[in-house]
Amino acid sequence: MAETEPRKEKDLWDKLQIVFHPLNGLLTAATVALLGYYTSGLLRDGEARAANERVYTELMSSREQAESSLRKDMFLSIIQTFFKPDPTGFSDLEARMLNLELLTYNFHESLNLKPLFAHMDRVIARGPIPDRGAYEQRLRQMTREVATRQLVLLEQVGQKFSRTIDFAELKKAGYLELMPETLVLGPKERTFAILVDNVNPETREISMELGVRTKGDAEMQLRRFHVGSYDFPMIDNTRLSGDQRAAVVLTNSNPDSAEITLVYFPGSYASLKEKVSYDEVVEQLRMGREVQPEESAK
Repeated sequence: MAETEPRKEKDLWDKLQIVFHPLNGLLTAATVALLGYYTSGLLRDGEARAANERVYTELMSSREQAESSLRKDMFLSIIQTFFKPDPTGFSDLEARMLNLELLTYNFHESLNLKPLFAHMDRVIARGPIPDRGAYEQRLRQMTREVATRQLVLLEQVGQKFSRTIDFAELKKAGYLELMPETLVLGPKERTFAILVDNVNPETREISMELGVRTKGDAEMQLRRFHVGSYDFPMIDNTRLSGDQRAAVVLTNSNPDSAEITLVYFPGSYASLKEKVSYDEVVEQLRMGREVQPEESAK
């Protein structure tokens, strides 16, 4: 008769395995359930965020369309008043001044209003107007406020310097070389030099030549233009390489002198009235930068 093997007594681990083995299935099922719940929660949150973003985008788009439509209707209504037949040019002057103020304060960042300012200046100067001084003051106040608003904005993102033009020294020498200034904006370091050669007392415009030398370049680029009370930096500026701009602003003027400010700023902060420069687009794409709309240049 064969001998039977003695029964091996189960140790603690064997007993634990017997106890917890049925729990493996339960734990696996619970884990799968929790993972599914967590994943579905993430999907619900993502769908909710996408829905909120879609609603927000649609609301903003509708708001921008409504605002653009309102501004277009306002612009058309105001601009038509300047083309009404007026043989004398002096009737409804108050209405025209009010419309110019509305255009200026609402559209100065996108429209070149210099022709309208010059037109109103001529109308006021040549007509028998009892309150000529008051109208001239309103014109000057509008130009100062617009120039100040644009300068404050551009100074926050760019660089600037100011110079004073002494008319007596200019008349004596025939021209006036102002002290140059070196400014740094982003990766570009440029030296700006201004030469003033004439002042028109009737139009209050200053004729000047702006020289710009970028660090590393041998030659200085020269630009000639006029600066008056009706030139604003976001509209009337000089295009520079690297999607940058420079503008000279007449900030103060009196019979003996004038103060000008040169502001050096990114091109993305200029007016939106010009098409994109294709050369600038190619340059930005080569540098891997986001393309920004290019603006007006002198």
